[in-house]
Amino acid sequence: MVVGIAIMFDMMDDLVNFSSFRFHWADYVVCIALVLLSTGTGFYIAKFYKIKLLYKLQFYRGKERVSDVEQIDYGSTKMNEYLLGSRTLSVLPVAMSLVGSYVSGVTILGTVSEIYYYGTQYSLIAVAIIAMAFPVAYIYVPVFYVLGVHSSYEYLGMRFNNAVRTLCSVFFILDEIFFLPMVVHVPSITFQQVTGVHALIVSTIMCALCVAYTLVGGIKAVVYTDAWQVFVMFWTVITVVIIGIVYGGGFGPIGEAASEGGRLIFANVNPSLLERQTLWAVLIGGFSYWTSFNSVNQTMVQRYLSLSSLKKARLSILVFTASIVFFIIFLCIGGLLVYQAYAHCDPLSAKLIEQDDQIFPIYVIQTVGNLPGMPGLFVAGVFGAALSSLSTVLNSTALVIMEDIVKNVIKIELSPKTANRLVKGSVLILGLVGLALSFLFQHLEGILSVATSLTGLASSAQFGMFTLGMLFPWTNSIGALTGGIIGYLMGGWIVFGIQIASYMDLLVRDKLPLSVSECPFNATLMEPQEQTDINPVFLMSYHWTNPIGVGTTLLVGAIVSLATKPTKLEEINMDYLAPFTHRFFRKFMAKPQDNTEPVT
Repeated sequence: MVVGIAIMFDMMDDLVNFSSFRFHWADYVVCIALVLLSTGTGFYIAKFYKIKLLYKLQFYRGKERVSDVEQIDYGSTKMNEYLLGSRTLSVLPVAMSLVGSYVSGVTILGTVSEIYYYGTQYSLIAVAIIAMAFPVAYIYVPVFYVLGVHSSYEYLGMRFNNAVRTLCSVFFILDEIFFLPMVVHVPSITFQQVTGVHALIVSTIMCALCVAYTLVGGIKAVVYTDAWQVFVMFWTVITVVIIGIVYGGGFGPIGEAASEGGRLIFANVNPSLLERQTLWAVLIGGFSYWTSFNSVNQTMVQRYLSLSSLKKARLSILVFTASIVFFIIFLCIGGLLVYQAYAHCDPLSAKLIEQDDQIFPIYVIQTVGNLPGMPGLFVAGVFGAALSSLSTVLNSTALVIMEDIVKNVIKIELSPKTANRLVKGSVLILGLVGLALSFLFQHLEGILSVATSLTGLASSAQFGMFTLGMLFPWTNSIGALTGGIIGYLMGGWIVFGIQIASYMDLLVRDKLPLSVSECPFNATLMEPQEQTDINPVFLMSYHWTNPIGVGTTLLVGAIVSLATKPTKLEEINMDYLAPFTHRFFRKFMAKPQDNTEPVT
């Protein structure tokens, strides 16, 4: 305890000189080396990685062993190889790429900030994530494997019609366009904070590197680069947290500080939808959001389908879930460490930082800033997380644009050369869009809630439409289309209303008590503000945005389907339904088509 208090006082003294802190030369070397190594991995895979022993490549489909050498396009210039890796990737790299697809700088900085300002109730998101793994692995992913789709949205065209498929594809593209600037923005402000290099320059360099290796390497470059970047990211955060625990005097003093500051909250059972973090909001909202994103979103499905069997896909989901839970637990501990350090001198109130999400970088600088190379390692981890998420979005969105928009909507048959140019042109344009929009996020507070709300908006309508198709056999295309539109509009009204109200400073955040009583210089807390009279919907916790969108889509879709000639059970292909429903509807269903593959 004495050690923890002494170090906290040292950190308070260091706050005086914090504004003048800049990277040591060793930090530049470590950060630049790791970033170049990450991107270099992508270029290596793109240019020098060769698939060996093609004649030995075989898939097992049911009882029949089928050689696929002639059915697979090899070489990064072929779209099957570029976008799906010819379905020959390994479980561990794919699982790490799944982690990289979800975890970005938003997750690292946002989770720590959330725990610091709102307490540990959010840490129960780990329970929601564990619960998410079962429906993803046993309800949704098996359907994609049986049907052998390239884009997850192909399923909607089979189950309903092209209009439903197109709508969901547009939702996905909008979702990724909203997500891109957040991914670019977070590492840029972090690097600017410790180096003084303008965020515009940092964002431009990061986008250029990521777009370059995604352009030349496709999904293999993305997956294997993601695996390396996730390793750096985990190593960085775990190292910082372990050092922080030592600096803080162990778990006892850390827990004591959190308890005294009212941060240890695990059973807030307040039923109000307006409170930011409650047990119900985290468990229900977290489960809905994580399941929506990981079950049908193309960025995740594309990785499941890059594996040769459903068994391997399920194993990758298991590894992904365990890794995410492990990582988030460390981030939550990091939030408590940060609170212990600044329990009596909040950096935001003291105007040492400009945004909530900069609180973890300032902590890292003060705890390990005296160790040359460690701040550079941390920034490299944030960069790696951003690069992995960015490359995933670019590659997956390019596939959807080609498969679901150009081929399906515009009805253009593309030659391999034209398809190559289209996909790579899409990657380039999306990178430029993400860079241009990233500066809009400088004025938004609480990047984790913003990211969850915006991505939850599109994923809720998408997830609702897929669920209508896989679990409700009577639903029809009119119901799915109507449900998706109404669900998206409902979620959009809430999400954009909240963001606009936040931008106009009409929302009062319900942060837990902060203090500046022991700051080594004059600092004052902001005067408590009263909430202005606005629609209560815009005060709702960000956790509820996704469940409301999903529920609206399901309810409207099911009712409209019943009112507009529901699909007859005997007319539907059983392969379009989740496997566990077959036992209930088998006697009503049509037999599976001969050209589909049984689940392996």
